[in-house]
Amino acid sequence: MSLRKGLTVLLSGALAATTAGWGQLAPSPDAPPVSTAPAPPPDQTPVATFKLNVNLVDVFFTVTDKNGNLMPHLTQDQCHIAEDNVPQTMKSFVAENNQPLTLGLLLDTSGSQINVLPLEQQAGSRFLDRVLRSKDEAFLLSFDVNVDMLQDFTSSARELARAMDSARINTGGTGGVGIPGMGGGTVPSVGDPKGTVLYDAVYLAANQKLNQETGRKAMVLLTDGEDEGSTTKLNESIAAAQKSNVIVYVILIADPGFYGGFGYSGFSTMKRLTEQTGGRLINVGSNADKLEAAFGQIEDELRTQYVATYTPTNTKLDGTFRHIEINCGKGLKVHARSGYFAPSAGS
Repeated sequence: MSLRKGLTVLLSGALAATTAGWGQLAPSPDAPPVSTAPAPPPDQTPVATFKLNVNLVDVFFTVTDKNGNLMPHLTQDQCHIAEDNVPQTMKSFVAENNQPLTLGLLLDTSGSQINVLPLEQQAGSRFLDRVLRSKDEAFLLSFDVNVDMLQDFTSSARELARAMDSARINTGGTGGVGIPGMGGGTVPSVGDPKGTVLYDAVYLAANQKLNQETGRKAMVLLTDGEDEGSTTKLNESIAAAQKSNVIVYVILIADPGFYGGFGYSGFSTMKRLTEQTGGRLINVGSNADKLEAAFGQIEDELRTQYVATYTPTNTKLDGTFRHIEINCGKGLKVHARSGYFAPSAGS
């Protein structure tokens, strides 16, 4: 099933439900008759109550030293948070290594991955088998000229491995191996040109699969970082991940020979995607050992996270982007999302 089609169905259903909610509900046959008695005197009129909407911000992050080693035993007194350069008071600070994890694995199945897909399938399956615990859930989707759900949320690493093994290279149905520089996918002769709709995949995964989940959430992308043909812009996919509080990791994997020595240009965009969501970009080329090590690094980070919670001093409900900075001491680097979008009035 196409994930884009699924999104359309969900949106249509949501719209229908909302529209129905606007209309006056028909009374139940068993409902009591409508009272025609006069309104009670003013002193008996119920007093309206108001609920204060407190906007708590959760920030998941990891901390490394100058050598890149994870720092798993920090305390609240060692870390400080600022929002738009204004210091904030933390409500809580917890090491979240045992909190349930919701994970999305996004697999690039465009033509440029034809020689590395088997490596991704084998290493990805081993990673999921190691990282998933009974309370965790993960889903798997592929992206090329389309975005497709291969396995919906499950706690079963076996089901995910089976779905991963079913992934196949898709170059638009023409049988070609893709066009270097076009994301590896062929360009269809009918409709809008497409190569690899990577940004669409990130946007849909964040909005459709992870937006309603709570707790720790992460995406892991296996891709060369090339996008061609997405209707979503890079900034929009980053914003979707930030709004869903999703950490994005990218394992940059590609066969250099596919590009005829010209190289691929996905590094800078993927670095931006990962840095602004608090994740990490790891370039492994087509080396199987480096791929295994990359999955091991991501596994360690997912199990060595902190979460800090605070109530912003800026209480405006204006929908603006608020920049977050976390400092845990000299020589330590904090990996966290760059900020969040404040709620809008009435939302």
